[in-house]
Amino acid sequence: MASVSLKDIIAKMKLENLTPELDISKVKITQPDINRIALQMAGYFEHFEATRMQIIGFVEYTYMQGLPSEKKKEIYTKLLSFDIPGIVFCRELQPDPMFLEMAIKHEVPLLMTKKATSAFTAEIIRWLNVKLAPCISVHGVLVDVYGEGVLITGESGIGKSEAALELIKRGHRLVTDDVVEIRKVSDETLIGSAPDITKHFIELRGIGIVDVKTLFGVSSVKDTQSIDLVIRLEDWNKDKEYDRLGLEEEYTEYLGNKIVCHNIPIRPGRNLAIICESAAVNHRQKKMGYNAAQELYTRVQNSLARRRDEDEE
Repeated sequence: MASVSLKDIIAKMKLENLTPELDISKVKITQPDINRIALQMAGYFEHFEATRMQIIGFVEYTYMQGLPSEKKKEIYTKLLSFDIPGIVFCRELQPDPMFLEMAIKHEVPLLMTKKATSAFTAEIIRWLNVKLAPCISVHGVLVDVYGEGVLITGESGIGKSEAALELIKRGHRLVTDDVVEIRKVSDETLIGSAPDITKHFIELRGIGIVDVKTLFGVSSVKDTQSIDLVIRLEDWNKDKEYDRLGLEEEYTEYLGNKIVCHNIPIRPGRNLAIICESAAVNHRQKKMGYNAAQELYTRVQNSLARRRDEDEE
């Protein structure tokens, strides 16, 4: 199961640790959701998701401050007896001495942020969704071409890395070569990234390993990119019928998400970089509402209709 350490969350979200005496090195978060402990402060603990990060905003804080001492002790004891990975106080709010003392006793880390509750909640959920998303690794090359994430796949040695290198020379950005880690961050979005070991490297047969970031500069690389289009390279087969119009989209599937896929036959003389660029721009144009194949089909249909009308006259 994917997890994120509490230390990473503290560093990323710039949180202040209010309980530095506690050992948080082994605390892991496994869910991207959070919980505001309003109902729990009122004494309702049914369906309490204690494994989530817990948030205390201004409303919960003022309610806590207004509780009688005995009631506070009862609620705090019950709340902090759960195995909670961490509680974050927003707006620089400070826990009262009783809450702090009992949190240390039950080894529940307390953290604090300067951010408003809504802003912090949105930010941490978005970040955790990316970090804890379902993930697979596929063999291919991912390049940012005109803002479109183009995943180039195909058999080993077919020319994926060479196509990526030519795209980089033409001003586009490499995300990863050889191994692409794909994360499903939503039902519509797949994000691709590189393993830490091979980040910014390209393998070229006959030359070896090339450091793209060093050779072409930081503007030639990118850490993550949404995957918008798949280009599958294959050897040219003269007996196979290839799509020459593109009226109907073909799709491939990763982690349950469908992505538009083009099968590109390879033969000497075909410039793969220009083909990838054209495919990316054409895909972008379709998303903006214009389909060249549909436009051609409409023109042909209109031309045939005019001819029929002329023949009838």
